[in-house]
Amino acid sequence: MMLSKGWFYWPSLILSAVMVPLAFAPYYHYWLLPLFLAELLVYQAIRPEWRIRSAYFWALTAYTSLLYWVDTALHDIAGLPQYLALPLTLLLPAYLAIYPAAVFWLLGKFRVSVSIRYAILFPLLWTLAEFVRERALTGFGWGALGYSQIANSPLAGYAPVGGIFLVTLVTAATAAWLAMLYLNPKKRAKIGFAISLVALWTVGALLLQHNFTQPDGTQATVALGQGNIEQTLKWNENSLQRTLQRYLDQVDSTQADIVILPETAIPIMRQDMSPKDLDLFVQTANRHGSALAVGIPQYTADGKGYLNAVVNLTAAAQTEPPSYAKNHLVPFGEYIPLPNMLGWLYQRMDIPLADFSVGGSAQAPLQLANQRVGFNICYEDGFGDELIAAAKQSSMLANISNMAWYGKSHAMQQHLQQSQARALETGRYMVRATNTGMTAIINPKGEVVAQLEPDIEAVLEGKIEGYQGLTPYMRMGSSWPMAITCLLFLTVFWLYGRFRIKKT
Repeated sequence: MMLSKGWFYWPSLILSAVMVPLAFAPYYHYWLLPLFLAELLVYQAIRPEWRIRSAYFWALTAYTSLLYWVDTALHDIAGLPQYLALPLTLLLPAYLAIYPAAVFWLLGKFRVSVSIRYAILFPLLWTLAEFVRERALTGFGWGALGYSQIANSPLAGYAPVGGIFLVTLVTAATAAWLAMLYLNPKKRAKIGFAISLVALWTVGALLLQHNFTQPDGTQATVALGQGNIEQTLKWNENSLQRTLQRYLDQVDSTQADIVILPETAIPIMRQDMSPKDLDLFVQTANRHGSALAVGIPQYTADGKGYLNAVVNLTAAAQTEPPSYAKNHLVPFGEYIPLPNMLGWLYQRMDIPLADFSVGGSAQAPLQLANQRVGFNICYEDGFGDELIAAAKQSSMLANISNMAWYGKSHAMQQHLQQSQARALETGRYMVRATNTGMTAIINPKGEVVAQLEPDIEAVLEGKIEGYQGLTPYMRMGSSWPMAITCLLFLTVFWLYGRFRIKKT
C-alpha cells in the first residue's frame, strides 16, 4: 500500500500541514482543516508505530506555517539578530506541537475499539489539549482548531453555545468521522458516520441562524482610527508631535457618536502628556459631539508602575478619567517572564515599556455616548473566557490593537478572526481600532460588515446597534464546564477499557 511507504507518507503528510494556514484568515477555506486532520488520522491508523512522531511533525509544520510572523516581530521590529530570532520563532511551534503529540500518545493508552478511539476519544482529547494550552505558561490560544471555522462555516454556529472550544470539538469530530468513513470497513458504520456528519453540520447551520441576544434599541455611529505609524518610529521622541497631529486630525475628521483610537495611539504616559495637547483631543471631540476613547499608557495609582490603557476622554480633562487597563499581558512584549534567567534576551531587543502592570480582572465597561463598551486590548481578545464578565455588562465590545509589530504578515487577519469569534460568543458587535490593521466592524454573527485596507492611514466609519441578553456560553461563565465534561467522558472510557481487560 503506497500510503504506508515512508517516501510517500512523510512528504504528503507534511504537505497538508504546510497548507493549514489556508483554512484560517485571510483565506477562510474552513473546509480544508477537517480534511487535513482526517488525513492525519488515516495515516496514524496505517502506521500506528509512527503515530506520535507523525503527529508532532505535522503539528510542528502547521504551527510554523501559521505563526511565521513571530520572526518579523523579533528580527525586523525588535532588532534581534536572526541567529537568535529564528530559533526563538521555531521554539513556539515546537512547544505547541507537544499538545497534538500528547493527544495521540494518550489515544494509544485507551483499551477500546478503533472506532471509539477515533470517533469519540480523539475529539475529546484534542479539545482538552487546546483548553490546557490556552492556560498553561500564561496561555496561547492562537491557531486553535475552532478558529478555522469562524465565521463562514456552519460549525461557527456552536460558538455562542459553548465558545471556541465547542467549535474545536465539533471540528475535530468532523475530521474523525471523515476518517472513519475511510477506515471502517462496515457499510452500516459508514452510513452512521455520514448521517452523523450531516446532522452535526445541519445543527450548526441552524444555530448560526438563531439569535441568542437582542438589540437593546440603541444605535450609534462609530469612527475607528487607523494611524499607520511605523513601529520603528512610534516611540521616537522626534515623531511624537507628528503622531499626535495625525490622530488629532482623525478625531477632527468625523462627527461620529463614538471615536476610538488604537492601542498606544498616543505614545507617551498620559500623566506626562502636555495638558494643552491632551485638551486639544478633548475639545476637538466635544466640538463634534463625539465620545472619545484613546489608547494611551498611564502610570498606576501609586506611580510606581505603568499600564497599557484605553482612556475615556469624553468629558473635560479630569485628574483620573475613566479607563480600562490591559490585564492579560504578552510575554516579552509587555512583561519579562523569569527575568533572572531571560533578562539578557530582553536587553538584546528594542522593546519599550516591557514591564507593564496588570489592570485587574473586574474592570467595568466605559460609557461612550449611549453605549456601554467592554474594551479589550490586542492579545486579550484571544481569550474568550476572560471577556465574558465585561460582555455581560456591555452593549458592545471594542478591541484596540497595534499589529505593526508583525509587519505586513497575516497576523493581522488571524487576529481579526479571533475578534469574529468573540462577537459570535457574546452576541454583540465588536469594533476594532488598530494602528496598521485590521480595523473593522463585526456584527453579532461574527461577520465583518466593514473594514479598512491594512497599512493605510484612514478612519473607518459605520453604525452599530447595542445588544442585550446572554448567549448560552456567557451563561455558562467559562469553558471549564465543557473541559470537565470532556475529562469525565475520557475517564469513563478509560475505566471501561481497564475493566474489560480485567474481566477477560
